[in-house]
Amino acid sequence: MSDATDPRRALREVLLELRTELPDRAQRSEHLQEVLQVWLLRRKEQRIGAYWPIKGEFDPLPSLYRWGENHPERRIGLPVKHKTAGTLSYHVWYPGCPMEEDAFGILKPKDTEQFEPQLLLVPCLGYGAGGLRVGYGGGFVARTLRARQPELVTVGLAYSVSWVPGLQALTDEAPLDAILTDEGVVWGE
Repeated sequence: MSDATDPRRALREVLLELRTELPDRAQRSEHLQEVLQVWLLRRKEQRIGAYWPIKGEFDPLPSLYRWGENHPERRIGLPVKHKTAGTLSYHVWYPGCPMEEDAFGILKPKDTEQFEPQLLLVPCLGYGAGGLRVGYGGGFVARTLRARQPELVTVGLAYSVSWVPGLQALTDEAPLDAILTDEGVVWGE
């Protein structure tokens, strides 16, 4: 979708500026780390796909490291973007794992094993009622979710200030199964 026809372009710019300039982002991040850690305690999934944080996104990797520590059966993965297909695959990540930049300048694991996640953590620029998410508009997450069989659990991570009242779904968008913020679980279980 070109910028001129992107119905969320202005919203994305506002949300990105809001998140980037949050004066208490470190404190909010600590709270969201706690929310995520507690939420993960009840989950049965053993393979989680996450993301490398950019542009002021919440960093889920410390919580995931604690979740996977002393549990060799648990896997954490970061996405590798496939520019031509416009989808993501997930490759094993661990602290200290070799990393390299992808075509978009985002770090990804270098030469680690690919796996299929059972649960996917997705960053949210914004979120709304019913599990709706505002991303960056590239469509990588939406295309990846449509291609996954069987379906996996999808969990959005956002700062509570990114709530968008009245947010409407775009045609290719499926709601997330849960959304976690620094104030707790705001959607799903």
